[in-house]
Amino acid sequence: MKPKPNALNWLLLSAVVIVLDQLSKWWALAALQPAGTPHPVIPGFLNWTLAFNKGAAFSFLAAGDGWQRWFFVLLAVVISGVLVSWLSRTPRGDWKTALPVSLIVGGALGNLIDRLHASQVTDFIHVYFREWNYPVFNFADCGITVGAVALVVFGLFQGKSKA
Repeated sequence: MKPKPNALNWLLLSAVVIVLDQLSKWWALAALQPAGTPHPVIPGFLNWTLAFNKGAAFSFLAAGDGWQRWFFVLLAVVISGVLVSWLSRTPRGDWKTALPVSLIVGGALGNLIDRLHASQVTDFIHVYFREWNYPVFNFADCGITVGAVALVVFGLFQGKSKA
């Protein structure tokens, strides 16, 4: 019996996310010095602002004394491994699972690369409006967020179109 094709080919999208993330961080490090200086893109809404984060989303655990680096490295490796395993059991045509999972894997590994070589994640996208500021983020964070939201949305509406 021939095995059914799985969704591991979607890892190519993960690789694209990783490459775009790392190239954009390389650009940010070269072009946006010094850190913390806003470079307006859409005044009143979007700046490029170089920032570094030793923690996770919203600088969670950033004030730790270094242990959090290895905690987040381990977390990224474990979560990515679980998600790749999930892709290996997902039918190739199930894009509503494969697309978001591959985005999350690419984002997790993009930030993992930063943690391994610099002990911190490079961020540079700053969205704001008047007094409201969203924490500075990067393309890897976009992959994780878009992937997670898509998994939830596709999961909520799965099967409803058939009813």
